[in-house]
Amino acid sequence: MEEESILDDIFGEEEDTEGKKMGFLDHMEELRQRLIKALLAVVAASAVAGIFWKEVFELLKKPAGNLHFQALHVFEPFMTKVKVSVIAGVFLAAPIVIYQLVAFIKPALKPQEKKYLFPLIFFFVLLFYLGVFFGYTYIMPLATAWLISQSEGVATLQARISDYISYASIFIIGSGFSFEVPIFIYALAKIGLFNEKSLLKNWRLAVLIIVTVAAILTPDWSPVTMILFASPMILLYFLSILLVKFF
Repeated sequence: MEEESILDDIFGEEEDTEGKKMGFLDHMEELRQRLIKALLAVVAASAVAGIFWKEVFELLKKPAGNLHFQALHVFEPFMTKVKVSVIAGVFLAAPIVIYQLVAFIKPALKPQEKKYLFPLIFFFVLLFYLGVFFGYTYIMPLATAWLISQSEGVATLQARISDYISYASIFIIGSGFSFEVPIFIYALAKIGLFNEKSLLKNWRLAVLIIVTVAAILTPDWSPVTMILFASPMILLYFLSILLVKFF
């Protein structure tokens, strides 16, 4: 009981939706329930996606053009189906997962912060899917074509299917998160960490950070892919300055 009291002092007490005080163990129980709901959403979405795994698989292969794939183990085709289904399930269930996490932290926010919470979440999800679309439609085909061209005169390229699915997944997810720059900057500006003047003044440092992040997000670390990743992020950074200034 003494240990629980100490933890309550650290984490504080908050009120739930019914106005009751919540201690540390209550928070942990609610977090457990939220995570279970999020996991069930991913499992259900993955099961549905599994019905259409071939269509999803064809979409993932499309940016690779005529690249030939191979499997090196007898269980690899089956695991590819599972991986494709789970990836699609995560994308489908992402809004539910985000909602569960936001609903968990909402009681800890101040009324002024709660006012911006759900609009930010809406735009977070919207920008993520826009980033996925942009990355899949424009960046990934260009980057993949450039990488494939490097094999000319060196070797006949045949990609391992599990490696390509991992590559495509990291690429698409990275593209989605790269479009979240305005959300993070706007949220940090609203809590007073900086304003539009400081953002504009430190744009060189911001570009350096963006290039570093792009290098981390790119699955192959090639300079061409890194530039393709960083370019829209830099543009979004300057658009974020306008967002902070006028909103």
